Amino acid sequence: MTDVHPNKLQNSKWTAVKPTHRERHFVVVDIVRDARQRVIDVVLEAVLTRRRYTRPWQDLKDGDTWQPGWH
Repeated sequence: MTDVHPNKLQNSKWTAVKPTHRERHFVVVDIVRDARQRVIDVVLEAVLTRRRYTRPWQDLKDGDTWQPGWH
């Protein structure tokens, strides 16, 4: 499990352990918050294709799926 703090996610870089569609490197381009301003989702943008994906921010804690930084 990767140590991830939701308030430090903006512009952070991530590497998908098992890339799909040749998308391996991602940047957090937006953070979705609830009415109480708690982080609920992140918007990841693939560096190669510029496609965006919205995922629960806790997904980034899964070290079998995501690694912080670009590898």
